[in-house]
Amino acid sequence: MTADGYTITAEDPGFQPPAFLAPGIAEAQHPTGAERRLALTYAMPDGYRPLQLDLYVPTERTGPVPCVVWIHGGAWLFGTRLAPPDYWPAGALFQAIINAGLAVASIDYRHSREAAFPAQVHDTKAAIRYLRRFSEELGLDTERFGVWGESAGGHLAALVALIDDPAFEGVEGVTGESSAVSAVVDFYGVADADTMPAFRDSMPQEWIDNLDAKGQGAPAEPIDILLAGSPYPRDEARRLVSPVHHVRADAPPFLLVHGEADGLVPFGQSEQLHAALQQAGAQSELVGVPGADHVFLGTDPLPQIDRGVAYLKAKFRE
Repeated sequence: MTADGYTITAEDPGFQPPAFLAPGIAEAQHPTGAERRLALTYAMPDGYRPLQLDLYVPTERTGPVPCVVWIHGGAWLFGTRLAPPDYWPAGALFQAIINAGLAVASIDYRHSREAAFPAQVHDTKAAIRYLRRFSEELGLDTERFGVWGESAGGHLAALVALIDDPAFEGVEGVTGESSAVSAVVDFYGVADADTMPAFRDSMPQEWIDNLDAKGQGAPAEPIDILLAGSPYPRDEARRLVSPVHHVRADAPPFLLVHGEADGLVPFGQSEQLHAALQQAGAQSELVGVPGADHVFLGTDPLPQIDRGVAYLKAKFRE
């Protein structure tokens, strides 16, 4: 696959998707006290797999409830709506959201080796439009939607919230509905492609040793894979894929939570986005987690999950 400034081949080493999802992992994520609508197909792009989401809505409710759209991570290369990071206690994320009286929709989107940027933005916006179109049937409040993602999902959450350009809506799935959101939680997402270090410079030493032992050399950069085949020239693609270049004064409020010891996506990425949002006059809160690596490894993730839930619930009340 080639594009202006990018050449990515199937032989390029790099991130490898997990080999399997063990039996029971997906089921362990299902929250109690919730109605489940699993594998809802929100778009069927030509030539690709159907795109699906799982929706959980609190059983105990008196009317339509706000909805949190969860966007999984995985370097845009892998990951699934079926499970948050392995390090997090199974079921903790979705259960915390349900316990707060909010619905949660966990979505899939096309990975970067399936389709180039901006397909991932198109897909996420299509999922939001789908949920809005069928909100009455699903028990959702159309005026209170939020996005929450981690790593690559945090990056996509920021882009979806910030980009207000019809060209980035895409044509997949439901059209004619708004993809706007009223709050964002971004866990350690990329903010600027040009200030991200090379993956080899940030990967754990044991990964480097393993690649060297296999004679594979430096892996292809995930951002380069994401942009290979993009319809935009190289420099324009790197600008458009960077949330800092879409910041606007009327952006929805942001909560940025990032491990201060993150070795894959440096804490400075969230500092940069936070500063840009504040300079533009938008609402932004930045929380650094001391000692936490990527996915909050080395610390307890539960306080950060609770922080994200509390932030969204508070913003939905405003």
